[in-house]
Amino acid sequence: MIDDITLSTITKRGVKEIISETEFVELLNSGKKLRLKMGFDPSRPDIHLGHVVGLRKLKQLQDLGHQVILIVGDWTAQIGDPSGQSITRPMLTHDQVKINAESYLKQFFRVVDKEKTEVVWQSEWFGDFRLSDVITLTSKFTVAQFLERDDFAHRFKEHKPIAITEFLYPLLQAYDSVAIESDVEFGGTDQMFNLLVGRTLQQLNGMKPQQCFLMPILVGTDGVNKMSKSLDNYISLDETPDDMYGKIMSLPDDCITNYFELLTDVPLTELKIMESALLDNAMDYKKLLAHTITMDFFNKQIANDSQNNFENVIQNKGIPTNIPIYNLVDNTDNADIGNILLASNIVASNSELKRLLKQNAVQIINPDGSTEDIGTTTIATNLTSGTVIKIGKRRYLKIV
Repeated sequence: MIDDITLSTITKRGVKEIISETEFVELLNSGKKLRLKMGFDPSRPDIHLGHVVGLRKLKQLQDLGHQVILIVGDWTAQIGDPSGQSITRPMLTHDQVKINAESYLKQFFRVVDKEKTEVVWQSEWFGDFRLSDVITLTSKFTVAQFLERDDFAHRFKEHKPIAITEFLYPLLQAYDSVAIESDVEFGGTDQMFNLLVGRTLQQLNGMKPQQCFLMPILVGTDGVNKMSKSLDNYISLDETPDDMYGKIMSLPDDCITNYFELLTDVPLTELKIMESALLDNAMDYKKLLAHTITMDFFNKQIANDSQNNFENVIQNKGIPTNIPIYNLVDNTDNADIGNILLASNIVASNSELKRLLKQNAVQIINPDGSTEDIGTTTIATNLTSGTVIKIGKRRYLKIV
């Protein structure tokens, strides 16, 4: 029998809804080793902190001895699931999916124990699917049932197109639950319909229906919208420690306690105290949040360094001590800043460079401390050793 504190942590903290919570608690107390399903579509290579909310829940149950089964959606990723979006995702080739999956798995195991996780690919069962299997699967549900899904209903009402392939997506995701005999499936609240289709399909196949763990949606760094790469308001697990710390520090104050609750193990009693004291100590609590999360994904020393760097660079307007160096061999009267930034790889592409210049986000800091805004021109005169180029808020390059 699981103790009340652990049960409350599993069922309440970082959980929006469990369907059905009563059935789940009975399963948890039955002593059965539960099969925990989480699927991901490697349509993009990054995991961000929004995904971590669900991964932390998997880890909690994994630590109690339950089996995590990670499904790589190499078939559904090639279809595309709108999940509340107004347009469908682009279809990907299988090679693109595999490349993204490799990156995704590497990040996934920074939260969940790799040795205790079973990784399966949808192609293990869909690779042998015939047209008759697809028709049998589609016969289980009606179009009317699928139009109850919020994003489909909205697009149908607005006379916007819905591809037949999009109806296949929740069916294929549901069949995953049948294929692996899932006991519990995890997903965001925007995935509720798909998880429930899986529960229904299991029942139609004479199986005990899976329980559905629905996670709250983590807002992004803008403090308003769902964390998303397409909205550029995300914090990736692939960030550098300084960028991860800095992006967390950029959060609006009213996000602090929510991030603590969903992404850390700080006791709820402490969070209540924090909530009442937040108005007077927002900066201190935000630093604690940034340090805690950065430490979880790196280590304490790295988190300390990132905090020191933030305080020196952002708060005290200093320059980081450990920044990339570019050796300007041809030290002529004129140097093209754009070429330097691209050659040093501190700016990834010409398009990024143009965007930064348009935003006036490139600045020269001279050895005497004076500054010059580059503007839209990239030609600098008498670029001397010790000059620092500042790119955006947190990137620097020193010229020698």
